[in-house]
Amino acid sequence: MERTETPVLRRKLPVTEIPGPVATAPAPYSAEAQRSGSSPEEHKADAKKKRQNAYAMVDYAEAKRALERLHRELMDLNPSAARSLVEGMEETLTVHKLRIPTQLRRTLCCTNVIESAFSIMDTVCRNVKRWRPGDQIERWVGFGLWVAERQFRKVIGHRQIPLLLASMTNAVSKKPIAKGAAVA
Repeated sequence: MERTETPVLRRKLPVTEIPGPVATAPAPYSAEAQRSGSSPEEHKADAKKKRQNAYAMVDYAEAKRALERLHRELMDLNPSAARSLVEGMEETLTVHKLRIPTQLRRTLCCTNVIESAFSIMDTVCRNVKRWRPGDQIERWVGFGLWVAERQFRKVIGHRQIPLLLASMTNAVSKKPIAKGAAVA
């Protein structure tokens, strides 16, 4: 096996030798820390509370205005956190746009369901001692997800799923089809 080596930086460059307008790189923070405002400690709790209140709103336009207001505030305190907030704003407000009921919204805004399934699948696949070529990996993953499925409980708000499907169908049917686009 050929081994490639990565070059090692032998010395740190002084700030004056770093090219470009920015002298230092931003410190690495988690997305959650950036969204809650990796700013001075006294501002973190306030920014987190404003973000949570915005996501708790029912109306899309109202929630978006609240998040945009928070974005303007964060631009002065922590531009990195502000950019992170704006980056995923439309995606996180999708549940508002589709007018999903609150109970189902809480379930859909959380990744616990899929993380639980993947954890169980990991445990099943960890016990495999001999992997054979072909589609065996896919069969083991399928088996792991089947084992996970047996442990699922009812999704909180499962009775509201037909409302979700109807609003998704309605949202898709409202989108215009581009001229000249091929339809399957």
